[in-house]
Amino acid sequence: MARWITEMGMGVDVHGNDYTKAARRAVSDALRHSSLNFFNAAGKSRDDMHVEVVVAVADPDALDVAAIAAEVPYGTVTISPVAGGLDVPSDVGNDPIVIANAAVLVSFPDR
Repeated sequence: MARWITEMGMGVDVHGNDYTKAARRAVSDALRHSSLNFFNAAGKSRDDMHVEVVVAVADPDALDVAAIAAEVPYGTVTISPVAGGLDVPSDVGNDPIVIANAAVLVSFPDR
């Protein structure tokens, strides 16, 4: 496999302490910065893509990886949760702001 694209994104859940919502927003943020126009020139198709999404949140076990994978419209998708991100404590009650970071890595088989 050879990596062709690396995109980064950030997502936030301001109320609700929902790591998956923040992670989905981070993936969506990364994908909105991409327009892939090289398929014909490179002899590749969207189906050839292998997409690894590395998502960092304070509690990676709380992520719904299937919901995050649904954000990626093409290719074979793998979600890799890791510890990271940021929880910003609330000044009132237990309602932290949850921040997720995502790296979307697109690779193609070597031919």
